[in-house]
Amino acid sequence: MRALTIFFLSLFSLPLMLNAQSVDEMLQKVSAAIEAGQNGQAVSYFRQTISLNIDRTEMYYWTNVDKNSEISSKLAIELALAYKKHRNFDKAYLFYKELLQKNPNDVDYLEACAEMQVCRGQEKDGLRMYEKILQLEPENLAANIFLGNYYYLMAEREKKKLDTDYKKISSPTKMQYARYRDGLSQVFSSGYQKARDSLQKVILRFPSTEAQKTLDKILRIEKEVNR
Repeated sequence: MRALTIFFLSLFSLPLMLNAQSVDEMLQKVSAAIEAGQNGQAVSYFRQTISLNIDRTEMYYWTNVDKNSEISSKLAIELALAYKKHRNFDKAYLFYKELLQKNPNDVDYLEACAEMQVCRGQEKDGLRMYEKILQLEPENLAANIFLGNYYYLMAEREKKKLDTDYKKISSPTKMQYARYRDGLSQVFSSGYQKARDSLQKVILRFPSTEAQKTLDKILRIEKEVNR
């Protein structure tokens, strides 16, 4: 009976042993290709190894790859893409950040980092990155979509609070009314106007129905503020 149990356990452990062996073999191929200067082949092997065991592949990257080499960035991209596909946004951000540190003004890496920060719930840092993207590339679609919607939602929240607080005053004085109007103007210039500027750029590149609806709402609010 004991011998039979050991036999069945060995059957279950066999796929794991084969997987570990195949991962090691593929990683050896990655190393050999890198040493031979065959970067394209190395990336191909590395991608296959990721599909076998992403954790082992990541450990190989940190311990065996020269971070100053040309191949380093290519392998980091593969890991970032794989972790993003698996919705592991923390790890994906880690590798996109690694790439961004080497190229601080690379718009593609900035965009990827910003997207991952938003997915991780770090909207403020994502906002900062999207704003930097617009400094480098004012017409960037992803940045304008995010900033247009972000500033609109923030402005809506501030306007709602202003309206709610003002409606609580049963008999507002002229001074209170003037303060309310000044508050509306500030919300428009600091929020709605920024949203409009970004969404107008979106419309020029991508005829979005939702973006146009938001722009129409902003126009109505502008008329309300300026009346």
